[in-house]
Amino acid sequence: MVPYIPTTDSQKMEMLKKLGLNSIEELFEDIPKDLRFPPVNIDEGLSETEVLCVMRELAEKNVHADQCTWFLGAGAYDHFIPSAVGALSSRGEFLTSYTPYQPEVSQGTLQAIFEYQSMICELTGMDVVNASHYDGAAALAEAVLMAARISDEKKLIFIPEGLNPEYKAVIKTYLAAFPVTLEEYNASPKEAALAAGNNLAAVIASYPDFFGIIPDLDGAAEAVHEKGGLFIVHADPIMLGLFKSPGVFGADIVTAEGQSLGNELSYGGPYLGIMAVTSSLMRRIPGRIAGLTADTQGRRGFVLTLAAREQHIRREKAVSNICSNQGLAALRACIYLCLMGKNGLRHCAELCWNRSHYAAKQIASIPGCKIAEGTFFKEFAVTLPCNAEVLAEKLFEKKIVPGFPLSRYFPDRPNDLLICVTEKNSKNDIDALVSAIREAVK
Repeated sequence: MVPYIPTTDSQKMEMLKKLGLNSIEELFEDIPKDLRFPPVNIDEGLSETEVLCVMRELAEKNVHADQCTWFLGAGAYDHFIPSAVGALSSRGEFLTSYTPYQPEVSQGTLQAIFEYQSMICELTGMDVVNASHYDGAAALAEAVLMAARISDEKKLIFIPEGLNPEYKAVIKTYLAAFPVTLEEYNASPKEAALAAGNNLAAVIASYPDFFGIIPDLDGAAEAVHEKGGLFIVHADPIMLGLFKSPGVFGADIVTAEGQSLGNELSYGGPYLGIMAVTSSLMRRIPGRIAGLTADTQGRRGFVLTLAAREQHIRREKAVSNICSNQGLAALRACIYLCLMGKNGLRHCAELCWNRSHYAAKQIASIPGCKIAEGTFFKEFAVTLPCNAEVLAEKLFEKKIVPGFPLSRYFPDRPNDLLICVTEKNSKNDIDALVSAIREAVK
């Protein structure tokens, strides 16, 4: 931290003299007089006790997930976080560290990154993982940029119709200055690739999509590779504890939002962008990679083995000039995965699957309610016999957040509600939701 050092009067006069001025007023003569010192209507200051009271009153107006029966998802998920995650990640050694440029004093941080990368490789079925991106949307956009650069003359990117609308917006923003064409498809990824021409750069699959539906990935990679493109899969990391990993299907790049791995909802951030690739794309990956090595005495150590960021190399040589590292969020994901283990993560995923399907079955029994077709993991869309936003407002009065009204992004779907059920939702919670919906739609 650099201390604040006030400028003395003599120093001010010396600076003015260098500028050929005699006073501060002369410095601002070019600004119209009536704009120089506008009146600022600020109340008198409060004491610390009074400020704390005001802040407490403001905080009490907020509602967090643990105060309600919570079924809201749509990209940010309320999963259980073991207490040890917060306790360990808040230790000063981790909380105050930034970038491990000096390995001799950063072994703990480097090892944490290495362990994070190793576990994400296992989870996604990929060879290499970087550390890391701002969030899932940034990671996916960077993956698309990678495909566009590699493909050279092939500039067609296929995006699933069911991709998160906010992710679509981020991708379009990233690619605004690139000569690529984005097209949406509503078939399977394999069918989309087969229908494409020879200018295909990449096909993206959302696993699952924004509406919770799990697409069929069989044969997709082969079909994309036949056209010379890359197969990109954006996955739910919790779901990978139960379902086949994208690597098994032949994905070239896997991205994910790591918020559900031990990170709080936190009003939308900071989150964690995960990116994993095959070994053939290792030198194309943005960000950095921590590796295991040995010193001259044969002792184990950790270093940055690859860093394609603009801070480390010449800007024109950087793979990306806007990627960054969410070190603390990645650390929390690392601790979470260590605590959960393979069996714990699978059990969490099984609870999500079983409880969400129980909820869907119960809601489907309500007259006028229809569950969307397709296999889903923990999220599903339901068409109600009434306006979804109106129903959500009614249930919120009972401290039930029933889900995400899809009309926010899809105005032609005013009666559709996206409901998310995680391992934190008990049978009693689900039954309360079903009962409240049944009463509200009478």
